[in-house]
Amino acid sequence: MNSKWFSNFASYLSTMTGRPGTFVVAVSLVIVWAITGPFFHYSDTWQLVINTSTTIVTFLMVFLIQNTQNRDTAAMQIKLDELIRAIEGAHNALLDLEELEEKDLTRFRKQYENLAKEARTALREGGSDTDSPFVDNREAGDERRDADNGGGAGDKPTKRERKD
Repeated sequence: MNSKWFSNFASYLSTMTGRPGTFVVAVSLVIVWAITGPFFHYSDTWQLVINTSTTIVTFLMVFLIQNTQNRDTAAMQIKLDELIRAIEGAHNALLDLEELEEKDLTRFRKQYENLAKEARTALREGGSDTDSPFVDNREAGDERRDADNGGGAGDKPTKRERKD
């Protein structure tokens, strides 16, 4: 079986099943099934129809949705890798990070958690952070920090710099 055909089919079917009209059709089928209950005397066969059909649809949809999700995730990772690669000063070690083992991911996560903690502490103390949404406070915070540090040469940089 051609995998491109399957990918296109899975993508199309996932898109179609996620539409409001498809949901209305599914609800309508369940209502029709429920209404027919008295005509079939709520027999075992009547119950088996809905149980079997929903089980089969659910079983097949799991594979279609997983295929679509895998492709979307792979595309997103490639885009993120390109952003990291293209931004000057970004850490290229973060490229293809999803392929690392859990212990390495944990190490990276802890480093970034520590950076976030330091940045939040600096913000609470009136400092600035290059990623802070408070754009108006950045330059005032930088000037204040420079004044506090004496503004002399050799002072610690006010913003975290990448070590190459």
